[in-house]
Amino acid sequence: MSAEPAEHLDYLTFVDYAITKTTAELPRVDPIAMRLGIMLHRLASALVYDWESTVHRPRGWSWGGFRVLFVLWLAGPLEAKQVAELSGNSRAAVSALANTLERDGLISREQAAYDRRAVRLHLTDAGHDAITSAFEAHNEREQAWANALTAEEREVLIGLLEKLATSTAATEAKKRF
Repeated sequence: MSAEPAEHLDYLTFVDYAITKTTAELPRVDPIAMRLGIMLHRLASALVYDWESTVHRPRGWSWGGFRVLFVLWLAGPLEAKQVAELSGNSRAAVSALANTLERDGLISREQAAYDRRAVRLHLTDAGHDAITSAFEAHNEREQAWANALTAEEREVLIGLLEKLATSTAATEAKKRF
């Protein structure tokens, strides 16, 4: 790695720079784990930015709103707390997102018969049409990203990501959601 000043770094070259600087100051830091964490975060951020900016924002949705619609499309109608769990949003976020999605006619809410405090979310017909149309465009972007890898590489990467997602660290983190 060059000793180039930080001003000349870009989004990806900063990774090498950060690892070199960090391990020089903190020798017990594991540079491979650090690289894995940084690269996973940067890739996830880039994917979400791409999907949100090309597919979801033009439809007036946030990434969180898309995830709520996606869950309701495939698994709904559901109680709001289950939508939060399946979409990876907080309960408060689902409540706020539901306000916007309901205002836009994409979902409806009703009080659950079994618990007056519980709210069930339903995808409307307009919501169904909107999410299926959006998901086709979303999947086109997924394909564009996936095409950087061979079929075999995709399978290996999926297996590795699933292994990370079911690791002890992931299980412990999910308990804090």
